[in-house]
Amino acid sequence: MSEDTKVTVERTIAAPVDAVFDILSNPNRHPALDGSGFIRSVDHADRIQKVGDVFTMNMQGDHMGGEYKTDNHVSGYVKDKLLAWKTAPAGTEPPGWEWLWELEPQGPGETLVRHTYDWSKVTDKKLREKVKFPLVTEDQLADTLARLAAETSS
Repeated sequence: MSEDTKVTVERTIAAPVDAVFDILSNPNRHPALDGSGFIRSVDHADRIQKVGDVFTMNMQGDHMGGEYKTDNHVSGYVKDKLLAWKTAPAGTEPPGWEWLWELEPQGPGETLVRHTYDWSKVTDKKLREKVKFPLVTEDQLADTLARLAAETSS
């Protein structure tokens, strides 16, 4: 039996690709974008500039027993095209899930944004039982894209 291990949503946003990338590469903007409701605030973050950067977020969710922090390890970076990071409980190595943002210009004022939540590399069976993937739904990812669209027009 094959198991789905990622969720992808996409949307064309009425903003140039560099404006979309500018928002996504600034973790201070992420709480406003979060359609899952887990992100509370930034704990420590600089603008994402390269693979290997790490930013820390203050989170809240019943799946973790309330408030917690995550370290987000940047795993993909191509300016105006791709951002990706692997999330881990603060102070630990990423256990295998990744967030990907792919951007494709659709002319001077529009960008196709593809947002993927991928947990295919989570191998810890106890963690898979505890977290009950997908923790974030397709609707929540779509809401994140709607929030991104709103942020680009404000």
